[in-house]
Amino acid sequence: MDTPLREPTFLILTALAAEPMHGYGLIGEVAALSDNRVSLRPGTLYGALDRLVDAGLVEVDREEVVDGRLRRYYRLSPTGDATLTAETERLRRNVEAATTRLAERARAARPITPRVAGGLA
Repeated sequence: MDTPLREPTFLILTALAAEPMHGYGLIGEVAALSDNRVSLRPGTLYGALDRLVDAGLVEVDREEVVDGRLRRYYRLSPTGDATLTAETERLRRNVEAATTRLAERARAARPITPRVAGGLA
């Protein structure tokens, strides 16, 4: 899978970096990581997980039956870890560049006040 990653994919991989999770746990974690900006529906999440498994970024960790329903846990694969690391570094460099430019613009926009020398010459 190529970078840049779409935000939902980035957040799914980020959630799985901490520990294996099942689908509904991932939905909640993605919401928390994004301050509720990204809200995944189950169909969207499971489609994304299938694509991530096919791409080798995510693996099935284990399955268990809870209340008569199958619960599948997913974990980040070594390839997924490397992809998340690379994407995080790419984003960090972009944020650093933007922060530098914004600071430069703010410095340039400040009015220059002449200094008045005190005392007599």
